[in-house]
Amino acid sequence: MAASIPLIIQTYGASWSQQALFSFAFWPFSLKLLWAPIVDALYLKRFGRRKTWLIPIQYIIGFVMILLSYYINGILDESAPISTSHHPRIYFLTSIFFGLSFLAATQDICVDGWALSMLSKENLGWASTCNSVGQTAGYFLGNVVFLALESKDFANRFIRQPLHMELQITGLITLPGFLLFWGIIFAISTTLVALFKHEVDETIVSNEPHFGLVDTYKVLLKVLRLPSIRSMAVILLTIKIGFSAVDSMTGLELIERGVKKDSLALLAIPLTPLEILLPFFIAKYTTGRKPLNVFANSHPFRLFLGIIMALFVYFTPSFQNYNKTFPWYYYALAILIFSIQQIFVYSMFVSQMAFFAQVSDPKIGGTYMTLLNTLTNLGSSWVSTAVLYSADFLTWKKCTLSDGGCRTPADEKNCAMLGGICRPFIDPYYIAVAISTIAGIIWIIWKYQTMMRLQDLPISSWKVPDENPKKKSL
Repeated sequence: MAASIPLIIQTYGASWSQQALFSFAFWPFSLKLLWAPIVDALYLKRFGRRKTWLIPIQYIIGFVMILLSYYINGILDESAPISTSHHPRIYFLTSIFFGLSFLAATQDICVDGWALSMLSKENLGWASTCNSVGQTAGYFLGNVVFLALESKDFANRFIRQPLHMELQITGLITLPGFLLFWGIIFAISTTLVALFKHEVDETIVSNEPHFGLVDTYKVLLKVLRLPSIRSMAVILLTIKIGFSAVDSMTGLELIERGVKKDSLALLAIPLTPLEILLPFFIAKYTTGRKPLNVFANSHPFRLFLGIIMALFVYFTPSFQNYNKTFPWYYYALAILIFSIQQIFVYSMFVSQMAFFAQVSDPKIGGTYMTLLNTLTNLGSSWVSTAVLYSADFLTWKKCTLSDGGCRTPADEKNCAMLGGICRPFIDPYYIAVAISTIAGIIWIIWKYQTMMRLQDLPISSWKVPDENPKKKSL
């Protein structure tokens, strides 16, 4: 649901820097490794290792959503444009969703760990499938379904009109109602888990080693000292630079050019089956000894698709009809472009995960994999926030009644006093796409040989050295 908020505040006139500020709401999922050892090590044995954290956290999430349902309309009050400089509502909104993301990320730690003992040994392979299906369904309900049913245009055209119902000025659901409903569902489902789902002792059923709080942090430091991991960390933290502008700004730019947020969300419907099937198809090419070949070879194609998407955004207004709608072939073209992009996105994702599984040290269980995934998520978060912040500095405005620029608030005030309007004459989106694409080309030239070298290293280069190795007998 948090992913729908940037689209909503964009329709209220949010600036790029305010979008950047809200992007911090997603950072907890990139930083959860910092407190994951605490969640794993500290618990009430009588209540259960996972339920000690899971139950109170889910109750808090439900309570916050219920409470937020009564105030969200005031926070997103249309009568006061959110684009007002330093408007406190954007800070408040970011703080709320940062808190919810922090709780959800902590809950994620509990569920990931519980899967190791909840599923029987022969069904343990289904953990990733449950994870993937659950996240896809959750995103679909919280983003696609919500934005569609919240839209009055979608509700009137596709539901009320065919059923001969009276047309309304609101959608079938509202954001407060949606928050209230899922807050109650959280409370009910958490109560059922607390009463009827019991934990088993993981130290008996799991082969994964169990470290104490201090030991877990020591293990992480050992992993980070490995030269191979330090090289991989640089790659994971910088790989997304070339795609940052397209990934972070394209959806928001399409809304600025007249595409409705519910229409944008509905594009995910035909893409969802593709996203489910692609990993199975791509896995055939990443099961060998060199999965990073697929990863590295997909990078230039994804950069090229970024240029195609920027051109698609540029020509979007020319597709718009007189009644401000878009024809079916516009959406067909959008689905085609987004589908091709997803092929390369998933090619990089699946090959990357295959490499992680190949080099992870089994002596320290899931901690190694979690560290690599955290570096991957952090590499996405920081470039997204950075490119959104930079977009404000790349915006070049000009007064309609003079040749003067509108670089400062004083310039904009002077322009308004003359009866003019400050309008962008160079869109920051295209500048950001150009800069990030050039950076991406430089990056692949810089790091291609490093990736090839890393996958050629012996497995021993990725192993954590034993603290007290056994002495060989003479």
